Amino acid sequence: MIYRAFLTLVSAFVFTAAGAADPKDIAATDAATAGPDFAVQGEYVSDKGGAQVIALGDGKFHIVGWENGLPGTSPEAKKTTEADAERKGDTVSFEKDGWKGTITADALAVSDPDGGTHNLTRTVRKSPTTGAQPPAGATVLFDGKNADAWQGGKIDSEGNLQAGTKSRQSFADCTLHVEFRTPFMPTARGQGRGNSGVYLQDRFEVQVLDSFGLKGENNECGGIYTIAKPKVNMCFPPLSWQTYDIDFVAAKFGADGKKTSEATLTVKHNGVLIHDKVEVGKSTAAAGRGEGAEPGPIQLQHHGNPVVYRNIWIVPRG
Repeated sequence: MIYRAFLTLVSAFVFTAAGAADPKDIAATDAATAGPDFAVQGEYVSDKGGAQVIALGDGKFHIVGWENGLPGTSPEAKKTTEADAERKGDTVSFEKDGWKGTITADALAVSDPDGGTHNLTRTVRKSPTTGAQPPAGATVLFDGKNADAWQGGKIDSEGNLQAGTKSRQSFADCTLHVEFRTPFMPTARGQGRGNSGVYLQDRFEVQVLDSFGLKGENNECGGIYTIAKPKVNMCFPPLSWQTYDIDFVAAKFGADGKKTSEATLTVKHNGVLIHDKVEVGKSTAAAGRGEGAEPGPIQLQHHGNPVVYRNIWIVPRG
C-alpha cells in the first residue's frame, strides 16, 4: 500500500541534474549531446514495481507508475498512475502530505509520512535478441560493412544504416530480424518523435516511433500501422537499441487473381510477443505499393527523423 500511495503522489519529484534546459528541436543521436534531461529519463525499478520517466524538454517530464514490474516483465505488470513533473532551477521537487522524493543520476529515493524510505534504481533494459546472429539459410541485408543490399543506402559515421531505403531484393514469406534506434527528441510530440517504419514487401508497416511510456496504439511503436495495436507497449527509451523479430506470411492469390488468404504478421518487440498471427487484409497507410501476388522489398521508412538500423537479416520461407 505504501508503494501504491507513492505512485499516486508522483505528480512531482526532485530531479538533480546539472545544466540548462534542453534546447528547442533537439534530435540527439548520442548521450553526449542529449542534454541534462536525458540522464533523468528512463526506467526505474524496485522489488514492487517501477516508473517510466519521459523527458518532454525544458526540464519537464511525464511519469508513469507501474506495479509488479515494468511492461513486458510480468503478466501482472499494471499501470497505476500518471503525472507531470517540472524542474525549477537545477531540481524538480515534490513534497506533499509528508511525502518527499529525489532522483539522482541513477536512483529514485522516496520518504513517506511515517518515515519509511523506498528506493528505485534506474535500469537499462536490453532486448534478448540484440546481436542475434543470422541462422543457416539467412540473407544478410546489413552487417555494418556496406549498404550494397539497399537502394541508395547510406551508412552514418557509427556504421549504422540510415532510414530512407529499400532492399534491392524482394521477398515473400520470411522471418526478419532488425535492430533500430530512435533519437532523443524531448520537445517533439506524437508522430514527430523518432518516426520511421519497417515495411514487409513495401506493403505492411510495423511502426517505429519514440512512444516510450505511452499507451501503445496502432500508430505507435510496435503497431501494425493504423490496423493493430501491440499487446503491450515494449518501446524502450530513446537512444536504446531495440529489436523487431517478425514472422511474415504473404497474402496468397489463386490463378484467377483472387485472394485466397490474408497476409499475417507475428511480431516480437524487444523479445516480447506483441502480435500473434495478426491478419492484415490490406496494405497499411502510406505503403509503397498495394496488395498483390508478387514479392516486395523491405523498406526502412524515412520520416524526417534520424532513426538508424543495424544487424538486419532475413530468412526466406517456402
